[in-house]
Amino acid sequence: MRRFSWFNATSLTLGFAFLYLPMVILIIYSFNASKLVTVWAGFSTKWYGELLQNEAFLDAAWVTIKVAVLSSTIAMALGTMAAIVMVRAGRFFGRTLFSGMVYAPLVMPEVITGLSLLLLFIGIGLDRGVLTIVLAHTTFSMCYVSVVVSSRLVSFDNSLEEAALDLGCSPFQAFHLVTLPIIAPAVISGWLLAFTLSLDDLVIASFTSGPSATTLPMKIWSSVRLGVSPEINALSTIMIGIVTIGVISASLISKSKVARQQREERAAERLSAG
Repeated sequence: MRRFSWFNATSLTLGFAFLYLPMVILIIYSFNASKLVTVWAGFSTKWYGELLQNEAFLDAAWVTIKVAVLSSTIAMALGTMAAIVMVRAGRFFGRTLFSGMVYAPLVMPEVITGLSLLLLFIGIGLDRGVLTIVLAHTTFSMCYVSVVVSSRLVSFDNSLEEAALDLGCSPFQAFHLVTLPIIAPAVISGWLLAFTLSLDDLVIASFTSGPSATTLPMKIWSSVRLGVSPEINALSTIMIGIVTIGVISASLISKSKVARQQREERAAERLSAG
């Protein structure tokens, strides 16, 4: 165990300050009464009320959430199937090409991905809107789901599924009743990662969106180009609050599951000892 030193404390303080001090300043100035974001004129929550009346931001937020939910759900299903094929299908013709196509969006620049998808949608005559954004986000987020699920399937004990097959389950039933519940944390993690990537995307959405569909990052970017407004500070504060609540809730749920598992193990040990 490393000893406490002023160097370690200073490094830790500077690191956290570099990461979180801008967020703290943003949160403070979201309660600024002045319209000038750099001039403090007293405490006020009026910009939160203004934000709730801004239909452009609300519409963009709804489009973003809708796209994120749809694309992450589709990416979860396709990414899980791709992971199963890569881990369990063994050697087959075209495996290298298949793996390369699945993992390509991980290393492909977003500008290239967005431009290629734009040319594809124009070539097939598909009008740009919510559908094209969903397809684009599914394309680049599916690979992240496949990576997460593949790492879990590699360490999966296949004897559990084989036991279910021996007891009369069909392959689908064995996967549904045995395999899926065990790899569910990885599948859910992949969905959350795809959801987060979709919420955060700006470049690909800029290429694949149309006049009828504007995501929240695009709306924020277009507004910031004209100058940062207090409403954007208020919106960013709300997003930080939602993310913080989600992280804390996930941590508490994880700790409660671990504690319950430990209690069950101790109870099982007492029963076996008795």
